[in-house]
Amino acid sequence: MEGFDDVGVFFSDNFGGVEQQDGTGINMQVVKNKYKEFIRTFNEENFYYKYRDTLKRNYLQRKYFLEVEMEDLAGFDETLADKLYKQPTEHLKIFEEAAREVADEITAPRGEHEEHVEDIQILLTSNANPTNIRELKSECVSKLVKIAGIIISASAIKAKATKISIQCRSCSNVIPNLSVNPGLEGYALPRKCNTEQAGKPNCPLDPYFIMPDKCKCVDFQILKLQELPDFVPQGEIARHLQLFCDRSLCERVVPGNRVLIHGIYSIRKVGRPSRQESREKASVGVRAPYMRIVGITVDTEGVGAISRYSNITLEEEETFRRMAASGNIYERLAKNLAPSIFGSEDIKKAITCLLFGGSRKRLPDGLCRRGDINVLLLGDPGTAKSQLLKFVEKVAPIAVYTSGKGSSAAGLTASVMRDPSSRNFVMEGGAMVLADGGVVCIDEFDKMREDDRVAIHEAMEQQTISIAKAGITTTLNSRCSVLAAANSIFGRWDETKGEENIDFMPTILSRFDMIFIVKDIHDESRDVTLAKHIINVHLVKNNAAEDREGDIPLSLFKKYIHFCRINCGPRLSIEAGEKLKSRYVLMRSGAGQQEKSSEKKLSIPITVRQLEAVIRITESLAKMELQPFANDKHVNEALRLFQVSTLDAATSGTLTGAEGFTTEEDQDILNRIEKQLKRRFAIGSQVSEQNIIQDFLRQKYTERAVLKVIYTMIRRGELQHRMQRKMLYRLR
Repeated sequence: MEGFDDVGVFFSDNFGGVEQQDGTGINMQVVKNKYKEFIRTFNEENFYYKYRDTLKRNYLQRKYFLEVEMEDLAGFDETLADKLYKQPTEHLKIFEEAAREVADEITAPRGEHEEHVEDIQILLTSNANPTNIRELKSECVSKLVKIAGIIISASAIKAKATKISIQCRSCSNVIPNLSVNPGLEGYALPRKCNTEQAGKPNCPLDPYFIMPDKCKCVDFQILKLQELPDFVPQGEIARHLQLFCDRSLCERVVPGNRVLIHGIYSIRKVGRPSRQESREKASVGVRAPYMRIVGITVDTEGVGAISRYSNITLEEEETFRRMAASGNIYERLAKNLAPSIFGSEDIKKAITCLLFGGSRKRLPDGLCRRGDINVLLLGDPGTAKSQLLKFVEKVAPIAVYTSGKGSSAAGLTASVMRDPSSRNFVMEGGAMVLADGGVVCIDEFDKMREDDRVAIHEAMEQQTISIAKAGITTTLNSRCSVLAAANSIFGRWDETKGEENIDFMPTILSRFDMIFIVKDIHDESRDVTLAKHIINVHLVKNNAAEDREGDIPLSLFKKYIHFCRINCGPRLSIEAGEKLKSRYVLMRSGAGQQEKSSEKKLSIPITVRQLEAVIRITESLAKMELQPFANDKHVNEALRLFQVSTLDAATSGTLTGAEGFTTEEDQDILNRIEKQLKRRFAIGSQVSEQNIIQDFLRQKYTERAVLKVIYTMIRRGELQHRMQRKMLYRLR
């Protein structure tokens, strides 16, 4: 094996007999015996041999891996654990050889067809606090680290050779079983063949080629990790890191999963420089970092179990249980939600329920019922809707804030992109995938295009995102709540034009559990109180008073939300269920009578979705108090919140025009006007608005009906108007 070019090999796996001669001083046989002793003898209470029994069980089930906790290894031999932290590449190979030999011992005798012992993969876990991606510096290279993040893309499964055989094209000399370094590093083929043949010329340069049928391969997958939004400083872009996983670690995660990664922080070459660049930069040695995974923990429940607030001490847990038992925790939490914003008590209580959420249920037939609560704030500007959304982004343990105008369907759900290196299609999750287990705050919801709003229908109700693009067909999880804020069509809410104020389809409205109409009411006494409150917020001398008003600090508020979501999943009691059933029947009958009397359909029909919304609100109220069952008090408050939000909006007629619902006679008139307009307008032509209106007035149509049809066609992009703003004023 002389003449090999070892450029790019960053470590050696040739131990040179018993003692390695590279300065690390690893005695292979002694270290291997220690690892074998650890697997054989480590036991817990009642002499349960944890790793020996697990290894045997996994091997018999054809699961060729063993998960090892670093704390157990440190308790057995602290020096050995420290060596594994500092020199994981060398020690993992020895550890896996030791596990293979122990597996050979404990599974004997095997059948004739199972004489060969499979390789065992060692997976490491630890209870240590994770490191942020931004804190990985050069001193962490080739060491074992633990990081937290979100998987945003995953490649297809590929094959990587671990053992290769090469052959010379000229003299057919074969060199078998060459080891290939793990990770993204390959093997540099030798430039020359040193086989001496009498009377024959030497072989040319680069004579060797790989023999594919003599290679031993394993599966591997490339992942892309993004740091948690909690760790991203204000105004900066989230950092990314490439991950390499192989063998049993493949296909354990999908985009959107929050994960804890144990791995070896490694470096690799960046591209292939030209000969001139090689001469100029030979001494630079620039390498790109990546992580070789040796252990992975996935948050599969979608409750935000992996976040920076996951570490809760016993003292904090005792504080939380005292808070829950105080009896007034619901009012305290609502009061501490954006305390600088005056009023809006019911909206704050509804948002508090959204932050805690109900209980997700998996039914016996495999279907899931969401527990997350969706809230829509609809109404006038200047009513602190955006401020509430910004506060929720800060107080929710997992939150993503986005604006409707700058959000597309792919940005909210998921996108399929082509990987520039492999040229294969990969999938990247959007905002609702990255907020799995938390809250998505969508401001300017009415400014979104209708096509983009339709894309989140499935995500809001089924809490999944189905993708069928570029040959990729899959489903991602988006188990998050949606808090949206929108304005009416005219900018301000106009009581005289209830059916024209909003432009949302009933399909999207029915997916919101609570819809609040936020109006800027002109009342002198209320305006005086509001002005005093705003002035007090801006006065320096009253900052201390503001701090006293929020008696629950923001960090404690966050951790309490996280603690309740993780540790409590309340259900309805029998009495609460009976009360909800009777109230649901009353709501349906009342809505039906209201429809008959007004001869109009409701834009939000009272259906089973609304009953489930009340159930989720009830469960969230019980979750705040860490109660296992929701009682009569929780049901009464949930019904009250539903009454002051969705039910009032649906039955008062203020949302009657969500789909442009009018009487059938009026709708026929509008359809006739639209057909005439379409016949009259040639593509690219210009027609005077006044002439059109005069024409229709002579046909006994009203000016208001004509303007309404024209404006509707402009919104749909079928017409363009030079003075669109003037038309808006005329419509008002």
